[in-house]
Amino acid sequence: MDEIVNKVANSSLVVFDLEDYYPIEKQSKIDISCWLFEGIIVKEKDFRTQLSQYDWAKHQYENVAIFCSTEAIVPAWAFILVAIQLTPFANRIINGTLEDLDSVLYQEILSKVDFSIYEGKSIILKGCSKKPVPMSAYVLAAQYLQPFAKSIMYGEACSAVPLFKKK
Repeated sequence: MDEIVNKVANSSLVVFDLEDYYPIEKQSKIDISCWLFEGIIVKEKDFRTQLSQYDWAKHQYENVAIFCSTEAIVPAWAFILVAIQLTPFANRIINGTLEDLDSVLYQEILSKVDFSIYEGKSIILKGCSKKPVPMSAYVLAAQYLQPFAKSIMYGEACSAVPLFKKK
């Protein structure tokens, strides 16, 4: 019988897995609609009162996304006021969704990676992940990898889609 050879394991392909760079800090979101009158109107005095009664310390060392889940037209100062309350506690604060937060964090993290170690290598940008890696992180990683990589593929070694090949 012929020996079964794992060609993928023996290849020169290098897997770049964005899950390895997933932020380790806890992430949370704050929906300001709960502080709006009937979920849609900002009554400044009531809004400020509710913010003063909120336990901001529960967001200690977290990355926080501030958003409004209703169709309310919220003045900019309301989001800024929430951010000011959070600032003594949270690591990072953004106005947007958790996916937006992940995108911002990946921008910060990937900007510090030394991509020159991938010089002349065939890279597989690993596609499946158990963590919520945003599409923007894949796009950014491909941009960082392209100047160095010999080739870039997306997916898994057994079924990778070719994206780039240096001429």
